[in-house]
Amino acid sequence: RARERRARFVGKNGACNVAHKNIREQGRFLQDVFTTLVDLKWPHTLLIFTMSFLCSWLLFGMVWWLIAFAHGDLDHSTRPQRDPAEGAAAFVPCVTSIHSFTSAFLFSIEVQVTIGFGGRMVTEECPAAILVLIVQNIVGLVINAIMLGCIFMKTSQAHRRAETLIFSKHAVIALREGRLCFMLRVGDLRKSMIISATIRMQVVKKTASLEGEVVPLNQIDIQMENPVGGNSIFLVSPLIIYHVIDKNSPLYDISPMNLHHHEDLEIIVILEGVVETTGITTQARTSYLADEILWGQRFVPIVAEEDGRYSVDYSKFGNTVKVPTPSCTARQLEEDKSIM
Repeated sequence: RARERRARFVGKNGACNVAHKNIREQGRFLQDVFTTLVDLKWPHTLLIFTMSFLCSWLLFGMVWWLIAFAHGDLDHSTRPQRDPAEGAAAFVPCVTSIHSFTSAFLFSIEVQVTIGFGGRMVTEECPAAILVLIVQNIVGLVINAIMLGCIFMKTSQAHRRAETLIFSKHAVIALREGRLCFMLRVGDLRKSMIISATIRMQVVKKTASLEGEVVPLNQIDIQMENPVGGNSIFLVSPLIIYHVIDKNSPLYDISPMNLHHHEDLEIIVILEGVVETTGITTQARTSYLADEILWGQRFVPIVAEEDGRYSVDYSKFGNTVKVPTPSCTARQLEEDKSIM
């Protein structure tokens, strides 16, 4: 009976299937509060900012109420002020029209969000009230700056652009230029290009060293080639990226007979580049397990010239056709060629 297929290291959508547990140094996340806020989900981020505003309004509302209480504004707010012509100076409160904590809370909101209805204002009677006014304005500006920065970063995150970078659902192994090659197709759905796009591949599998050390997720870089040479690609139309299976390849001893017995085999593809419109670096990822690799097939052409322009038919993006391919390993194919 075939062994149970191991869990993916990287999902088809590029998400890494890794759970972090028993992290003892949780305080490190608080040392980078901005990144922590950006990484949070939208409901949590909005809840934190809502509570930040409410707590600051309540805190400064309490401060304004204490200032009014200490100055005696609450006692004189219900009494009619005397005319200075009668011989007694009129009472001047620190903040006008504060009668209770509710009015102090409303004044706190007016100060921080600069609404300014005009019914309440700070007078020159209390220097402490002027100082609190300055502090609250600074606190409000800091909260607004952090909130706007987080919202901008969350809406312009690099992985949003990666949603329109697509990979073929299956990879194929077939002959190209007389050599067995591992091939996949990559494309960009947007017209705005990915500048300085590079692509690389890794094989992730369980290995054991000569000393008996077991590495459950050993990452091995594999050499790849593409139609324009090197790792840089000009992704203006879908490209077929391929890896030549030679003696330095981890796939050198894999044949169609034993391909599906390599349950621990996973090939990860990583595409990186700079978004042309924003200048932000983005990364798209996918992976292929052994049962997602088709032996003896190749991708059908999807680019055709129509009316002086090149047209791409994405309905055939992942379509493959069978082609004559030796049912042997790349090692055996090279040995047969050397004998001939």
